[in-house]
Amino acid sequence: MAKWVKVSTLTEVQPGTSKTCTVNGKEFGVYNVDGTVYTTENTCYHQGAPLADGRLEGKVITCPWHSWKYDVTNGQCTRDESIIIKTFPTKVEGDDILIEI
Repeated sequence: MAKWVKVSTLTEVQPGTSKTCTVNGKEFGVYNVDGTVYTTENTCYHQGAPLADGRLEGKVITCPWHSWKYDVTNGQCTRDESIIIKTFPTKVEGDDILIEI
């Protein structure tokens, strides 16, 4: 059964930034795109790099290891449309960022 879990706060993930958050041993990438927060799995499809350590430009995160790019709003890889990383429903309550897992 899915449940909402607090992973961070808006204070910690300002617009234009990303953060790695861990829940039950699983890492998630949390991204603030112009005030809207998105969450993806935190592993690059290419070689497993932590995506949230990369550079967020607009809605695209660039992998810190080999520059693969993903749209954080839908998980789509920009270099290969057949590659999609998992995204998670995300909401903000007050200052808290919650994801559904």
